[in-house]
Amino acid sequence: MKFKKITESDSNYDNLELKSTKDLVKIINDEDLTVAKSVKKILPILIKLIDKIYLKMLNGGRLFYVGAGTSGRLGILDASECPPTFGVSDKLVIGLIAGGDKAIRKSQEFAEDDINQGWADLLKFKINNNDSVIGIAASGTTPYVVGAIDTCRKNGILTGCITCNINSPLALCSENPIEVIVGPEVVTGSSRMKAGTAQKLILNTISTTLMVKLGKVKGNKMVDMQLANNKLIDRAEKILMEELKIDLTKAKALLKENKSVRKSLESLN
Repeated sequence: MKFKKITESDSNYDNLELKSTKDLVKIINDEDLTVAKSVKKILPILIKLIDKIYLKMLNGGRLFYVGAGTSGRLGILDASECPPTFGVSDKLVIGLIAGGDKAIRKSQEFAEDDINQGWADLLKFKINNNDSVIGIAASGTTPYVVGAIDTCRKNGILTGCITCNINSPLALCSENPIEVIVGPEVVTGSSRMKAGTAQKLILNTISTTLMVKLGKVKGNKMVDMQLANNKLIDRAEKILMEELKIDLTKAKALLKENKSVRKSLESLN
């Protein structure tokens, strides 16, 4: 199949500037409603990729996300939320973005066009065969991402990708390509919209499933979360009260003593 950038296809809507707020919001929402259905179609492939990454992690491997622009920021967001949510090291899931950390807030001109820099950035972390790398690029053509994934695969490193086009260069060089086709954006080419939403849904699924499989959730509770603010402390107290059938005073005392929901639960079991 010939490669075509569906993400650059002309919007199904025109004269947007002439539409009312109500019409614009409805259009965007109607399009957003299609994203989850698109993601559902690729679940069998996603399951296989997650299982492969899980086996690598059992052997001490890490998960890297590599992206540029919106895609890179989404990878960093997902990686950065793993330590506070699941109590894991910030070295277990790592997000890399073309242009470095300053690109998180402000676009770095042409940073994504260097085909060798993605691999160079991975080498700074001593990337090895225990690790897994997922390239994130809505277009599937971003040189920074394509170069990183291509070189990883050639070096025997487990690779996956998340893209919103069929048969893109990124998918072709990835061992486990995830191609989620969401169709044209409301604003032509603005892949921060449906494509970005699809990527976020997939990243949520990858990291959450891995953390559950790694034992970071008990029942449906985040028993290893970091008690880093009052909201999380309050949540931890409620977990203990519910699971142990104790009052707030006892829950506070247990948390103060054990500094952990899991340790507090284990102390009375």
